[in-house]
Amino acid sequence: MGGLEIRELECFLVLAEELHFGRAGERLYVSASRVSQLLSALERRLGARLVARTSRRVALTPLGERFEAELRPAYEALRGVVAATRAAARGEEGVLRIGFQGTADAGLVRALAAFEAKRPRVRVEMSELPLADPFGAVRRGEVDAAVVLLPVAEPDLVLGPVFAPQRRALAVPARHPFAARAGLTAAQLGGAPPLIAPGEPAPGYWRQAQAPVAAGGPCVSTLQEGLSLVAAGRGAMLLCQPTAEYHRRRDVAFVPVTGVPDSALGLVWHRGHAPRALGEFAAAVAAETARSGGGGGGGEALAGGWDADAAP
Repeated sequence: MGGLEIRELECFLVLAEELHFGRAGERLYVSASRVSQLLSALERRLGARLVARTSRRVALTPLGERFEAELRPAYEALRGVVAATRAAARGEEGVLRIGFQGTADAGLVRALAAFEAKRPRVRVEMSELPLADPFGAVRRGEVDAAVVLLPVAEPDLVLGPVFAPQRRALAVPARHPFAARAGLTAAQLGGAPPLIAPGEPAPGYWRQAQAPVAAGGPCVSTLQEGLSLVAAGRGAMLLCQPTAEYHRRRDVAFVPVTGVPDSALGLVWHRGHAPRALGEFAAAVAAETARSGGGGGGGEALAGGWDADAAP
């Protein structure tokens, strides 16, 4: 590979996503200056600038955009080969990577346990997804499927089993008058602090569904960022009740809300990428949602019921 270093390529790909040296460093567990050093080394090897840097903005050059588009699939394929070889060395049949938003609740954990009982030699890796990027990890090939908040209207993604809808709760600062209430109606939300909503890159229709009343508060990338802003008195945040219960903290109160659409989660994967084990995992999720009275199918994937030998 002409002396290219994997760490340099990985650094470039992360920086291409973040467009921020500090955030890229946090993801790579190195300093921002180390990110800059790795990028400079890669640019010297290639003989071209990949990133345009100013004091206010980081952006890919046209050549950098082309390099990123062609490099990422090859890098993900390389990661897949390494993971498959590692799994084979351990006597495993493969790895299934599942992302989730918010909280891996009891229903998801039960579905996971049922799948692992059936396929004990498939190793399942779980990772939390950013609140404001529900579909990115699936599209980038970082996970095989993801449990994300609905709705999903992405033509390149398949929506499979849907978990039971959940009532919502409003996260408010513990010192706010609403914190002492047993419940709120949608009409009363006008008296709440400005509503915090997920930011980009989530599509507009999805962001609107997570904050179905006028927002007006800051946009956030992660759930913890949103809860921290709530605690600081910067706004309020609508969450599903299981997530609210899991993330209870002394400086934030969670008040049940009626009159707003329920929140629901669904399993999604890329239309062009569906490892065989994913069909069996989806079947386990579907069985769990049926057992618990969940929402059932999300579209074409469940139109004829799940067949673990044929789906996805």
